[in-house]
This record gives sequence, structure tokens and C-alpha cells, in this order.
Amino acid sequence: MKRSFNIIFMGTPDFSVPALKALAHHNLLRQNNPLSQNEYNISLVVTQPDRPKGRGRKMMPPAVKQAALELGLALFQPESMKGELIRDKLAALEPDFFVVVAFGHKLSRELLDIPTIYPVNIHASLLPNYRGSSPIQSAIMNMDKVSGVTTMVMDTELDTGDILLKATTPLTEDDTTQTLHDRLALMGGDLIVETLDAAVEKRITPQPQDHSKATYAPMLKKEDGKIDWCKEPEEISAQVRAMTPWPGAFTFLNDKRIKVIAVRPVDIKADQPAGTILSCDCNEIVVAAGKGALAILELQGASGKCLCSEAFLRGNRLDTGECFL
Repeated sequence: MKRSFNIIFMGTPDFSVPALKALAHHNLLRQNNPLSQNEYNISLVVTQPDRPKGRGRKMMPPAVKQAALELGLALFQPESMKGELIRDKLAALEPDFFVVVAFGHKLSRELLDIPTIYPVNIHASLLPNYRGSSPIQSAIMNMDKVSGVTTMVMDTELDTGDILLKATTPLTEDDTTQTLHDRLALMGGDLIVETLDAAVEKRITPQPQDHSKATYAPMLKKEDGKIDWCKEPEEISAQVRAMTPWPGAFTFLNDKRIKVIAVRPVDIKADQPAGTILSCDCNEIVVAAGKGALAILELQGASGKCLCSEAFLRGNRLDTGECFL
């Protein structure tokens, strides 16, 4: 017998969109399949208000708003999730689930008690590792071998709820925050459908997290991108990839800020101080780092354009012996 379940979806940035689209897509397929059992009707999409962005400070809609409009879903953009009007609006829809993905608003216990089954959150780490706002960057920065996504039952504290399901993916030495972000977002879309199916079919029991093993991933700041050339080449490479695309890894040369986009460790031993330019050729700029060296492959100077080392050197003179700070 086919059963229909009501969802209120909450999310804001690009990372949230694949989960919203996955729920809408699966619901459409199941509506047209007489043999399917579970339908998930998204009665409301809640996202943050439009914000000014860019140099012109033009008002721009969040990614979830754009996706919701394309899907023809009802939309709500409150400035805050506090107050009786918010509670009454959500409760009146009688949702079975909240599905929350990078929403950006904290939900009170009063709101979390509204769904008849679960308020479910998708988090971009294998909890209890990397609770907080920068789990993807932290996994790359720490050179983890595996990352993933977790679905959990939300509670009022940050990423501490009981775990429902996990999905994993190996990390490669080429992964940046952008590539891992995109992969985990798609995985989250698949995992949320699997999670809701398991929940309504009573094939899953929420498992408490081991809070003694929790680690935290605090919000990044621009200064977190500053390169310390005394670190080992592999550590700097991980930092550059973790800071791509934001806030960006950077260094200074002759008091000019240079953004470092792509690097690779070089298997040589440097006898110069960390940060010293060891060589410049048409393909790369080799810099002393830690106990070894690092080749800069792509960088961005005052022009504001991302350039390969060859193109950068055509317009910028660098000499061996100069030092990045």
C-alpha cells in the first residue's frame, strides 16, 4: 500500500540543493510507479532571505530558493526561526519530517518536536568527527583518507544528534574543498532518500554518538589561508587544497599578496630557508618548505586572474633567492 509522507525542507547554499532535488525527483518517480510504497511530498521549502553579494551588492537569492522555484515548491524566507508565528506556520503543515541541510539557523526544541517522525539533518562528515561549520576543509587539511556524510536526528546542540545512516568516500591527493563539497552534496541527496525509507519502514534505530570521540571544525577565517612555509610540503599542499575555493591560500612577496591556487610536493631536499624560491622555469616555481620543497603550479597576483606558473612568470619577474613570507 502506497504511503505519503510530508516534508518541510530547510537549507540555503549550493550544498543543500542536491538533497532537495533528490527528494523531489524520487517523489515524482514514485508517484508514477504504482509499485512504489513511499512518497515524500515537500510541502514547504524554508531558506534564508536574499542577501546582497558582489562588488555591486546586488540582492541575490540563495541557491535553495532558485532550486525551489524551478521545482515549483512553496517557499518561505524568514529572517529568524524564533517566535510563535514561525512555530504555528510549520506545525500547521503537520510534517512527518524536517529535512535540514546547511540551513544556517538554529532550531529550538519547540520546533524540533513538530515532525511526527524525525527532524533529520545531513552533515558533511562522519560524525562524531568534525562537528561544526567547516568539516570538508578539516578533512582535507588533516589529510584524512576517508570522508563522508551522516544523517542524524537533530537536537538543540551542534551536530550532536543520534546517528541514522552514513555514507563514505575515499579522499585523493587531488581533492579540494570544492571537489569534495560537490561529491558529498550528491551523496547527501542519495543518503536522505535511503534514510527516510529506512525510517518509515522501521529498518533503522537512531544510535547515540560517542561524544568522547567528538572533534570540531570551527568556522574558517580569511587568515586561516596564510601559508607557513616552515610546514612540511604535504601539509602545505593539504592547506592549499582545503582553502580552495575559500578563503584561499596566500603568501606575500615584496609586500604583495599572492594567492596560491595549486601546488605539488617536490622530492628534493632544500638547503635554503623555508619560503625561498629555489628555481623558476616555464612550468613551475619551486619553493623551499619544511624539510623539502613545493612546486607552485597556479597562482594569482595583483591582476586578479588565476594563472599557471608559466603565464604568471611572463608578466612578473621572480628571482631565485627571493623569499615568500
